[in-house]
Amino acid sequence: MKHQIQIAGLQDLERAAREFLGLLGGRTLVAFYAPMGAGKTTFTTAVCKELGVEEDAISSPTFAIVNEYRGKGGRPIFHFDFYRIDNPAEALDIGLYDYLDSGELCLMEWPENVEGLLPEETLRVQISVQPDGSRLLAWED
Repeated sequence: MKHQIQIAGLQDLERAAREFLGLLGGRTLVAFYAPMGAGKTTFTTAVCKELGVEEDAISSPTFAIVNEYRGKGGRPIFHFDFYRIDNPAEALDIGLYDYLDSGELCLMEWPENVEGLLPEETLRVQISVQPDGSRLLAWED
């Protein structure tokens, strides 16, 4: 089934994140594919906020590769940024499979840099910038 969520602007992020979470269907591995500046981190932040993470606790893990947040009830949420990964072995060195196999929500930016390591069940979400500046999330399940 094909899914799409239009995000009109920053004021629409909360609604879009809530709608996205409602459509996850229990999936825990989510990879966001988008060009630089399309809003991967901004959308990931909105998703984490919807899950109860304090906004000031959320930051891009560009240098750390992975950040761990706590949502409602103390559940961990793992936020990855693979932008600086040059070799998939670097992702293995941080224990990537331990995170992916944890059963907890894993939100991944720049997954194309570790594509060969991602399990088949990973939900692959495309974020595109529309001519009017809005964003479109699209995926198939």
